[in-house]
Amino acid sequence: MIDKDHGFFKDLNELMKFPKEGVFSTVLAKSDSYNYTLMCLSKGTDIDTHTSARNGVVQVLKGEGTFTLFDKEIDMKEGVFIFMPKNAPHSLKASEDLAILLLLTN
Repeated sequence: MIDKDHGFFKDLNELMKFPKEGVFSTVLAKSDSYNYTLMCLSKGTDIDTHTSARNGVVQVLKGEGTFTLFDKEIDMKEGVFIFMPKNAPHSLKASEDLAILLLLTN
């Protein structure tokens, strides 16, 4: 059982699972004000342009790809941090297996 009031930890390297195709995702922590999700995309996976009603942060953990925010292309590689204001159009493509931490907040 996870006790959110006292904190907890998870080893993201152990949780990473890359499917043969598509996306594997798992929610790490969630409340009314935030949602942390680990997303693992297989090489060649595209997520079409969409928006979110919440502010978002993408932290690249492993792999490479291209993130498009509005009309700007951002090279995704380990250590890259991307902030997205709510309602910002964005998409991404994994050029190799890609793991990201996604945080959505109010």
